[in-house]
Amino acid sequence: MKRLLLFFLIFLFSTSSFANDRDVRLNQLFNELKVNKAKVASIVEQEIWSLWNTHPTDEKLTARLEEGSMFIRNQQPNKAREIFTEVIKLDENWAEAWNKRATVLYMLGEYQKSQDDIDKVLELEPRHFGALAGQGLVNIELKNYEKAIRSYEEAQEIYPSMKTPDVMIKQLKEIIKQQSI
Repeated sequence: MKRLLLFFLIFLFSTSSFANDRDVRLNQLFNELKVNKAKVASIVEQEIWSLWNTHPTDEKLTARLEEGSMFIRNQQPNKAREIFTEVIKLDENWAEAWNKRATVLYMLGEYQKSQDDIDKVLELEPRHFGALAGQGLVNIELKNYEKAIRSYEEAQEIYPSMKTPDVMIKQLKEIIKQQSI
C-alpha cells in the first residue's frame, strides 16, 4: 500500500512539475515575443507553437492532434474534426485541441461553432495569438468588422511583430470606410 501511495505521489509531482516547467517556459517565450524583432520573434513563435502542440502529459494525445493536423493538410476536414473532438473529450483543458477544431470548423463554414471553440481556447490560454487571429477571420465572415479589428489588435499586443494584424486591420478599416460612403 505504501508503495502504491509513493508511486502515485511521484507521478503526481512529476506531471505537475512538467506542467509548471511548461508554464514557466511559455511565460519566458511570451516575454521574448514582446521584445524581439521579427526574425527572432519568428523563432520564438515556433517554440510557442511546439509547446502548444505538445500535450503536457500524454504523448498519445499529442500523436492524435498531429494525426488530425495531417487530415487538415490532406484536405479532409471532417476526419480532422472527429479526431479533435475525440481529443477534447479526453482532455477538455488542452487549448490547442480546441484551437485546431476551431480552425476546422472555420474551414467548414461553421463560423459560430468556430467562435465558440475560440472562446474556449482564449479562456484556457488568453495569450493565444493564433486563436485571436482566427477570431478575426471568423468575425470578418460574420461581417463584424469592428470585432475583427479588436481581435487583431489583441493579437498584436501579444505578438507585436506579427504581420497579419497590420495587414488585416488596414483592410478592415478600408472596408468600414467604403461602407460608410
